[in-house]
Amino acid sequence: MDSQAPETITKRDLVQRIADQTGQTKVLVRDILQRFLDEVSEELIRGNRLEFRKFGVFEVRLRPGRVAQNPKTLEKVVVPAKRVVKFKVGNVLKKRVESVPEQASGGYGNEATPPAGGVA
Repeated sequence: MDSQAPETITKRDLVQRIADQTGQTKVLVRDILQRFLDEVSEELIRGNRLEFRKFGVFEVRLRPGRVAQNPKTLEKVVVPAKRVVKFKVGNVLKKRVESVPEQASGGYGNEATPPAGGVA
């Protein structure tokens, strides 16, 4: 099995692709993409749920506080409650990702965890 990590795609990469595909300037595409990301962020900060049909749903959930344990010292530590962003993949995106052969998906397509040092 190929254990090569998946490629990292940046906002700059996406801007270049979209500009090339649409014939728009990179400046315009970057501004629109940034505006979109800012709006998504603002809605999540307000506690709103964002639903992109066939793609997925972003929402903020409250992770309850808990008592954890430091594995080195075995000391009990209080972890406060906090708000976290969750993403639930839509059916169409899920099927498209699942249909990619394992070697094209960075080497860990359907495994439960990525290779050591990988990003989930």
